[in-house]
Amino acid sequence: MATFKIEGGHQLKGKIQPQGAKNEALQILCAVLLTAEEIRIDNIPDIIDVNKLIALLKKLGVKIDNVGRGSYTFKADDLNLKYLESAEFKEDGKGLRGSIMIVGPLLARFGKGYIPKPGGDKIGRRRLDTHFEGFINLGAKFRYNKEDLFYGVEADKLKGTYMLLDEASVTGTANIVMAAVLAEGTTTIYNAACEPYLQQLCKMLNRMGAKISGVGSNMLIIEGVDKLGGTDHRMLPDMIEIGSWIGLAAMTKSELTITNVSWDDLGQIPNVFRKIGITVEKRGDDIYIPAHTNGYEVSNYIDGSILTVSDAPWPGFTPDLISIILTVLTQARGSAVVHQKMFESRLFFVDKLIDMGAKIILCDPHRATVIGHDFKSTLKGTTMTSPDIRAGVSLLIAALSAKGTSTIHNIEQIDRGYENIDERLRAIGAKITRVEGN
Repeated sequence: MATFKIEGGHQLKGKIQPQGAKNEALQILCAVLLTAEEIRIDNIPDIIDVNKLIALLKKLGVKIDNVGRGSYTFKADDLNLKYLESAEFKEDGKGLRGSIMIVGPLLARFGKGYIPKPGGDKIGRRRLDTHFEGFINLGAKFRYNKEDLFYGVEADKLKGTYMLLDEASVTGTANIVMAAVLAEGTTTIYNAACEPYLQQLCKMLNRMGAKISGVGSNMLIIEGVDKLGGTDHRMLPDMIEIGSWIGLAAMTKSELTITNVSWDDLGQIPNVFRKIGITVEKRGDDIYIPAHTNGYEVSNYIDGSILTVSDAPWPGFTPDLISIILTVLTQARGSAVVHQKMFESRLFFVDKLIDMGAKIILCDPHRATVIGHDFKSTLKGTTMTSPDIRAGVSLLIAALSAKGTSTIHNIEQIDRGYENIDERLRAIGAKITRVEGN
């Protein structure tokens, strides 16, 4: 188990380029299973979760070539479907939450899809009902082996239908869309997720020959086609990483430029950071954050009531940045309530911030009140363990702003979502060292 040693309290300066989007990559990589023709994907992030999925696709028989930094070609013309029922697959699949999205493409193209109960972050329940209810609506038969925690869906031919999703699940919508593109007839998905990454998937599928309309809205209409072809695709920059760097700049009073951010796909992210007093300046397609030497002040609502920062389905504020916002608020001027609606364990990392000197009242599993220090009292370095990807990078940001030296264990959680994060932070002046474990 590797560890980060961080010497905090240093101002950073320079430019940082966001990686390709992790959450988009997990969808797009699964979509290569929908065709026997070659697909090229660029700007793939070199992170643990994505590399695990690429390795899983290779074991499934996808021909994969690395044709440049972050660029791969995929050809799924001779798959080993027996791998799906092997003990090896049961072990490989359960270590990665994104593996659930291979089920839709396999069901659509081969009439069957299997998956062990996926793992991933320890942030609370992430149920799969939306995925499988969608497949059942399309005509698939569902089975679940409770002993092996193994799911399966099978169908001779999927048939288009109308469905109202019980929640606007991003991965659920992606999985159902990938199944529906090869179904017979028309599928209408209402209460569909409409995140930019889901839009990217739909645009890619349309280039492959799919007929999806309503892209960007919460109602998708899909006319099934007989087969799909190859295409080229480039990932968007990772909006969660962009938000992380905005928070890092504010907490460390650093002047940073985040380059090539795809402003049109950031939604509420710049506005939410502005509400807590951070200057987020648009310079072309870059974000410029000046050094906040005088701190940053939380804006109350018009009637004077305390600001609440909450997550919501797109175009609301992404839940993946709630941990970052909470951490940045610990040094704001003023107070705010953070309401994390989706996962009941995502705020359970705040005890580590309290150990560092933050003033946080955890009201319940979903809400915390943060009383900012306004930099009059700095956080103190400590030893901690990263519980999940986003909490891990939040603790890293706190450590970089803190007085003294901090140690973060279990940094594999951070590596799951952030590419070469220690190298990239050192390039802008951070004092961070990776110590490999035994």
